[in-house]
Amino acid sequence: MALQQANRALKLTTPLGEDVLLLTAFEGHEEMSRLFSYQLEMISDDNAIGATDIVGKNVTFSIEMVDDTPRLFNGFVSRFVAGDEDDQGRRNYRAEVIPWLWFLTRTTDCRIFQNKSVPEIIEQIFGDLGFSDYEVSQIKGAHPKWDYCVQYRESDFAFVSRLMEQEGIFYFFKHDDGKHTLVLADQKGAYEIAAEDEVDFPHDSSAQAVVDHITSWEHAWEFRTGKWAHTDYNFETPSNSLMTAEQTVIDLPDSSKYEFYDYPGIYGTTGDGTPLAKMRMEEEEVGYDAVHASSRCKSFSPGFKFSIGQHRTSSEEGRSYVVTSIRHSATEPMAYETGTGTVAEDYSNTFTCIPDSVAFRPARTTPKPVMRGCQTAIVTGPAGEEIYPDKYGRVKTQFHWDREGKKDENTSCWIRVSQIHAGKGWGAIDIPRIGEEVIVDFLEGDPDRPIIIGRVYHAESMPPYELPGSMNLYGMKSNSTKGGGGYNEYVFDDTKSTELIREHGQFDKDSTIEHDLREHVLNDRSRDVTNNETVQIGNDRSETVGHDETLTVANHRIESVGVNETLSVGSNRSRTVGGSETITVAMTRTHSVGINEAILVGAAREVNVGGAQTIGVGASQSISVGANQNVSVGKNLSESVGKDRTEKVKENRTSDVGKDDSLKVGKKLTINAGDQITIKTGQASITMKKSGDIVIKGKKITIEGMQKIEEKAAQITSEAKAKNLVKGALVNVEASAINTIKGALVKIN
Repeated sequence: MALQQANRALKLTTPLGEDVLLLTAFEGHEEMSRLFSYQLEMISDDNAIGATDIVGKNVTFSIEMVDDTPRLFNGFVSRFVAGDEDDQGRRNYRAEVIPWLWFLTRTTDCRIFQNKSVPEIIEQIFGDLGFSDYEVSQIKGAHPKWDYCVQYRESDFAFVSRLMEQEGIFYFFKHDDGKHTLVLADQKGAYEIAAEDEVDFPHDSSAQAVVDHITSWEHAWEFRTGKWAHTDYNFETPSNSLMTAEQTVIDLPDSSKYEFYDYPGIYGTTGDGTPLAKMRMEEEEVGYDAVHASSRCKSFSPGFKFSIGQHRTSSEEGRSYVVTSIRHSATEPMAYETGTGTVAEDYSNTFTCIPDSVAFRPARTTPKPVMRGCQTAIVTGPAGEEIYPDKYGRVKTQFHWDREGKKDENTSCWIRVSQIHAGKGWGAIDIPRIGEEVIVDFLEGDPDRPIIIGRVYHAESMPPYELPGSMNLYGMKSNSTKGGGGYNEYVFDDTKSTELIREHGQFDKDSTIEHDLREHVLNDRSRDVTNNETVQIGNDRSETVGHDETLTVANHRIESVGVNETLSVGSNRSRTVGGSETITVAMTRTHSVGINEAILVGAAREVNVGGAQTIGVGASQSISVGANQNVSVGKNLSESVGKDRTEKVKENRTSDVGKDDSLKVGKKLTINAGDQITIKTGQASITMKKSGDIVIKGKKITIEGMQKIEEKAAQITSEAKAKNLVKGALVNVEASAINTIKGALVKIN
C-alpha cells in the first residue's frame, strides 16, 4: 500500500508531491541572529529521487501541537542524501533544510557602499539576490549613514552579519506554510508572542501529560564587566576627544571596577559613539541572566516570548522570557500507511531564554576582513578633470578588485594622502592626479579606512626619464594642466664629474626670501633673459667683479639713482654710446679723474647744468671739438689758470660783452694782429696797420703825461684847424735839423 501522511503528526510538503516523501524524524537548531538548520529523515516508495528534483527547493514541514494546529517549519533544501532501501523496498532519505538567508553564504564579493546606512546596505544586498521575505519595520534606532563601507573577499552573509553585529541589529525567523520571513530588529519591542504564551513547570507527572510544558529549568547568572568605554579619532576634529563610556545597569558588587576599553570605536563624533557604547554594554549584559531549560512546547522559537504560569519555584511565576536559542528533536516511526496502527510521535526541545525586558544584542563573532598589506589603486575623478582633490588634499581611487566602479568621482570615499610634511598651514602638498597608480594602506588593516602612502609607475604611465639610461637622474617633473604640453621640473644629475642641477619653469617663477640670500658660484655664471628683467632693491646693493665686466644693452638703458651714486674705476674706463646720451643731475655732480680723461663726441654735445658745476682736473685737460662748440653761461663765468693759457683760433674770433669788459695782466700784454688792429668806441678810434700807420681819431684827444711825453719821428706834423695848444711847465721843441713853427699868428713869449 502507498505511503500516506494524512493522519500523521509529522507532515512534509515538497515540490515532489504530497505523499512522495514521508517525514519520520527531524532535529533542528534555531538561534537568534544565527541561521537555522534542520536535519530531516524521510522514507519514500520512490527510490530514484534526483538532486534536481529537491535540492535548492522550498519545503514546509510541521508537527501537530496539542490543540491539533501545526507548528510550521519552512526552508530550503541545501543537502539531500539517498540512503539504503528497507525490507519493503522503500528508500531512506535525509535532507538539510536552511533559511533563504543561507544562500548568502554561497556568494562572495568585493564591493563598495557609500553614503548608506546598515539597513540600506542590507536591503540592497537582499534585493540584488532577489529576496523579499524580510521585515525591517522593527528597526527603530538611529543608524547613521556610512560614508564608506567595504565588502572585501567575504560572503554576503558574513558581510551583513558583521554589520548587524556592529550596530546591534538582531534577527529571527517567522515560519508560515510555503515561506519563512526574516525579521530584523534592534529593540525588545520586536519580540513576538509564542502560540503557547503561558507555560507551566508542574510538580506532578499527571499534569505534564495534559498540555505541552517545561520539563527542566536551570536559571543561571554570570559575572559581567561593569563598564564599556571606547574612543576614536576624527581628522576633521583632531583636538576633540571622542571618548565615550557606558555603565552597566546590572547591580553586581565590584563590577564597576572592571572595564572593557577598545579602540577604534568606528565612529566620528561623540554623538555616534555614545549609543554605540550603550549597545556594547547591552551586548555584555545579555549573558548575565539566562535560563537553560527543556520542554515539549513545540511553538517555541527564537524571538518569541512566553510567560511562566505554575512553576516549581514560585519566584519564577509570572515572569516573561524570550527564547534566544532552541534545539528540536521529533520522531514518528510508525503508521506510514492509513489505518496501520496509532501515531507514536515523540517531541522534545532544549532551549535558552533571557528576560524579555532585556534587549538582545548579537555577539560580534563574525570577523571583519583584515587587509594584510598594501594594495594599489588608480586615482579617479570626473570626466574632463585631471586633478580632483577636496580641501584636505584627499582623492578618490578605484581598486583593481572593484568591478562596479565607473572610474569616476564616485568610485570610493575621499582617501587621505600621505605627505612628507603636514603642518598647521605649512608642509608639502603633492596631489595624486587622475590616472596615477597609488599605494593604499589601511589603518588597523580595516578595509573601510584606506590611506594613500605612495605612488608607482606602470606601463601606461612611465617615468619622465628613460631608464635605465637616465638612472643617474633624481628629481621631479610635473605636467601642465589642463591638457599637458608643458611642465615644471627640478632634477639632479649625479653623473660623476658632470653633476648638474636642472630647473625648468613652464611659465612664471616667484621666489621670496624673508632675510638673506647667498649664492656662491665657484666658476662661471650665465643668465639669459629673453624679454625684460626688473631688479628692485629696497636698500643697498653691492656688486664686486674680480676681473672684467661687460654690459651690453641692445636698445635703451635707463639708470636712476634716488640719492648719491659713486662709480670707482681702478684703472681705465671706456664708455661708447652708439646714439644719444642724456645725463640729468638734479643737484650737485662731482666728476673726478685721477690722471687723464678724454671725451670724444662725434657730433654735437650739450651739457646743461641746472645749478652750479665744478670741473676739477688734477693735471692737464684737453678738449677737442670737431665742429662748433657753444658755451652758454646764464650768469657769471670765472676762469682761473694756474700758469700759462694759450688760445688758438684758426679763423675768426668774436667776443661780445653785454656790459663792461676788464682785462688785467700782471706783467706784459701783447696784442698781435696780422693786418690791422682797431680799437673803437663811439666816434673815437685807434687803428694800427701792419704798414706801421697808426691813426687816432676822436672828437677830443687828450694826451697827458704826469712827468714827460716824448714824440720822436723822422717827421712830426701837428696841425690844428682852430687851435693847437702845447702847454707845460717846461716845453722843449727841438730839431736836429730844421724846426719850423708856422701859423697865421705865432706867439713866442
